[in-house]
Amino acid sequence: MSGSAHPMDGEGELSAADMSSPRQTNTPFVHKVEVPPKQSLFNEFMYTFKETFFHDDPLRHFKDQSLSKKLMLGLQSVFPVSEWGLKYNLKMFRGDFIAGLTIASLCIPQDIGYSKLAGLNPKYGLYSSFVPPLVYAFMGSSRDIAIGPVAVVSLLLGTLLRAEIDPTTSPNEYLRLAFTATFFAGVTQVTLGFFRLGFLIDFLSHAAVVGFMGGAAITIALQQLKGFLGIKKFTKKTSIVAVFQSVFSSAPHGWNWQTILISISFLIFLLVCKFIGKKSKKLFWIPAVAPLLSVIISTFFVYITRADRKGVKIVNHLDKGINPSSLRLIYFSGDYLAKGIRIGVVSGMVALTEAVAIGRSFAAKKDYQIDGNKEMVALGAMNVIGSMTSCYVATGSFSRSAVNFVAGCQTAVSNIIMSMVVLLTLLFLTPLFKYTPNAILAAIIINAVIPLIDVHAAVLIFKIDKLDFVACMGAFLGVIFASVEIGLLISVGISFAKILLQVTRPRTAILGKIPRTSVYRNIHQYPEATMVPGVMIIRVDSAIYFSNSNYVRERIQRWLIDEEEKVKAVSLPNIQFLIIEMSPVTDIDTSGIHALEDLYKSLQKRDIQLVLANPGPLVIDKLHVSNFADMLGYDKIFLTVAEAVNSCCPKQSDEV
Repeated sequence: MSGSAHPMDGEGELSAADMSSPRQTNTPFVHKVEVPPKQSLFNEFMYTFKETFFHDDPLRHFKDQSLSKKLMLGLQSVFPVSEWGLKYNLKMFRGDFIAGLTIASLCIPQDIGYSKLAGLNPKYGLYSSFVPPLVYAFMGSSRDIAIGPVAVVSLLLGTLLRAEIDPTTSPNEYLRLAFTATFFAGVTQVTLGFFRLGFLIDFLSHAAVVGFMGGAAITIALQQLKGFLGIKKFTKKTSIVAVFQSVFSSAPHGWNWQTILISISFLIFLLVCKFIGKKSKKLFWIPAVAPLLSVIISTFFVYITRADRKGVKIVNHLDKGINPSSLRLIYFSGDYLAKGIRIGVVSGMVALTEAVAIGRSFAAKKDYQIDGNKEMVALGAMNVIGSMTSCYVATGSFSRSAVNFVAGCQTAVSNIIMSMVVLLTLLFLTPLFKYTPNAILAAIIINAVIPLIDVHAAVLIFKIDKLDFVACMGAFLGVIFASVEIGLLISVGISFAKILLQVTRPRTAILGKIPRTSVYRNIHQYPEATMVPGVMIIRVDSAIYFSNSNYVRERIQRWLIDEEEKVKAVSLPNIQFLIIEMSPVTDIDTSGIHALEDLYKSLQKRDIQLVLANPGPLVIDKLHVSNFADMLGYDKIFLTVAEAVNSCCPKQSDEV
């Protein structure tokens, strides 16, 4: 048989008579397909609205509660800390304290490096690990997520900002645009959460995210070659071709051997520490403290040898003190406002996708639920407040969250502990980072982004779904050969293209009868299934809408033509009945009904009777209202395929 066949089968409910005695009689009792009670337009609208935006019934806890209880539940909904804080104890604090110290030792060197990816002064990375984690601790629902700057969002933000303003010639405007983008990233996240539009981020498929993250990780690593090799003049482009051209053109005179020695030595040290941590979960703290230890050792080494005088680039001065206000720096008018909104929406969506995915992943491991829409509001609120306190876009960090989880965190208090350590660093320790070499920051970032290249996931995607693999590789290649934003556009574009393809070209399958049963299944999946002489059974595996109605009708007609040619070739009875298995057809619109009408009229001219099996409540209701059910005849609409076959040709079906 030619044509497509769906791997998953289902015919709908079987009657008790079918299951107990598939051969019992030629005149079986036939169940009538009921038309559901008519709903008012308002009730139909409210049901659709609720299922779209309130499928989790977020107000169910408020039902039958007193006013004071409702106020308390409302407070807990916005500030989850008011719920779990009442149950907090010393044992939980011990786990959070250890986890907070551990992720703080990891975040401080990472923040300094990530801020450079965003084209900002290192202090803004530290600022972004002080205020946002505090806000999230009070508003977030995840117990395990660790908040702060992350590599992918930092790179994306820096790339988009540099496309508008050169940070070397206009540093003040660049900084203001960064805060503006952060503000509107937060507004975007709050808006999506408040209006319960979180399903929009699901349009970026898992395969596209894997490819995008892998490409971004390689791009980030390549960008670190400037600090890793000690190159002074480096390309501002992010494509792999431009980076390698810049690297090799500077090889004869631009590389610094002292810088390379520091980079390679500490990168090996970090990788060895990571290997030790993977071998034993009890030693999780070794890879967690290794970056900070590397910074301390390398800084001390540069200071005593004065390697900075021999070409080793260092961080230089870092301002002491907590975050200054930046509200007046945000663009609320002018030419840069629209640019800030555009950059903020893009970076906010990517940050949201990463944070929600991380939160759900760790929540599943600890068997608790997080509300995706509440998470969006919390993440958005922290970025709005962060934009007013000299922070750039912060989100959930996978590497820090993983360390937080393994270190035994119990609640979001670990974020508060981390924030307090960062505060102490800002108040007292920032001068100590003056001689920190850029080489060690490059090594730390390369070590941090390696896990983002998930080769195992890409191989699994290739085995499962080739079209998903195309989306994965499209995003990956777009990022490394063009730019981060191009890769993001490709990943979104391919994800939408896949949705359109699945909607406009649904699967169809020919069904046959499994021997010694009354079950009908896909003959491609079950080769032993046999077709009933004179009957063709086709299943449509999708709702029938305007976008696919013509395709479905034409595909069914092609199935029929092919089968008639095969029947004639072997002198079997002509096709007299066409049964369409409707159980997977969840809905149908006017275009779909017109397609069925056209199919019915076409079959009548060829003396073939159209029969429907197991239409769902929405479908049978619309067929009834449109009068198609009357045109076809209610006696040609059956509850199961078995009943339809028995009614059409009981002798042949019994003999198969």
